[in-house]
Amino acid sequence: MKKIINSSKAPAPIGAYSQAVLKGSMLFTSGQIAIDPTTGELVNESIQKETKQVMENLKAVLEEAGMTFENVLKSSIFISDMKNFSQINEVYAGYFNEDTAPARETVEVANLPKYVNVEISMIASR
Repeated sequence: MKKIINSSKAPAPIGAYSQAVLKGSMLFTSGQIAIDPTTGELVNESIQKETKQVMENLKAVLEEAGMTFENVLKSSIFISDMKNFSQINEVYAGYFNEDTAPARETVEVANLPKYVNVEISMIASR
């Protein structure tokens, strides 16, 4: 049976989806964008602040499921401009131990929700 995971410390879903779904030991997060859950506003003054908010939203969802970034097996990063890759990667890397970092892909896309610059989803396991 699947268990729906929702954290009040991450933005509430705005459609027919959950922040994450736990099935057995596997957690599948929905993509997070840089919405501040306390204000509902986008954090997009810089690509670094935007990426940090995305990662903090994911951290809240992981914690709600009793996990940390150490549990992450795979990340999918969607960015609107590959020129931002190094700045996004610098912030993202700060949340992981380089020796145990998850598998990952980074894909440039035409548009993201609310025209943000970065969206990240994760798969984790206990």
